[in-house]
Amino acid sequence: MPATGELLLLGGFAMAAVVTVLLVMPGPAALTSPVAPTTSDQDLLIKVRQAGLWEIPTGQQAQQRALSARVKDVGKHLVEDHQKLDKEVIAVASRLGVVLPSQPTADQQRWMAQLSTKTGAAYDKDFANLLRAAHGKVFSVIALVRAGTRNDEIRKFATTANAFVLKHMTLLESTGLVDYDALPEPPTPSPAPVAIAAADSRRENQ
Repeated sequence: MPATGELLLLGGFAMAAVVTVLLVMPGPAALTSPVAPTTSDQDLLIKVRQAGLWEIPTGQQAQQRALSARVKDVGKHLVEDHQKLDKEVIAVASRLGVVLPSQPTADQQRWMAQLSTKTGAAYDKDFANLLRAAHGKVFSVIALVRAGTRNDEIRKFATTANAFVLKHMTLLESTGLVDYDALPEPPTPSPAPVAIAAADSRRENQ
C-alpha cells in the first residue's frame, strides 16, 4: 500500500496533468468578424434611404392632393412601408458604419417640386409614373447587390427591401395610370453560349 507521501505526490501529478490538458485544449472558435460593406453595399443603403426621404412626404401629399381614391390608398401604403424600411436601413447602416444622407437627391427634389405644381388627374398621372420609374431603378440595384454581396447584413436587408419595392411597383401599376412605353427597356439578353445553343438546336430537330 503506498505511503501517504506517495499518495500526495501522485495526486499532485494528476492535478498537474489536468491543468496541462485544460491549457492545451482549444477553446471555442472565435466568431468571425463581419465582412466590411463594399462600395456597392453602401450604395444600396444610401439609395434605399434616399427613396424614403422623398417617397414618405410624397405619399403623405398624395393622400391630400390626389383625385383618385386608389392613388390616395397607394400613397398611404408607401408612407407606412417606407417608415418601416427607413428604420431598418438606419439600423443596418449604424451597425456597418455607413453614413446615410439626410436629403433626397437633386432628381428626387425636382420630382417633388414637379408634383407640388399639379392637382387632380394631372397629379395622379405624374405621381404614378414618377414613382413607378423610380422604383424600377432602385429595384435593379437591389437585385444586383443581393446577387453578389459578401455581407450577411446586406444580403438580409436587400431581401427585405426587394419585397417592399416589388410590392410598391405592383401597387403603382394597379392605379392604371402607368405609361409602360415611357419606361426604359430591359437590357438586351447576352448571346447564348455556343454549346448551349447547339444543344437546343439538336433538341428542336429531333
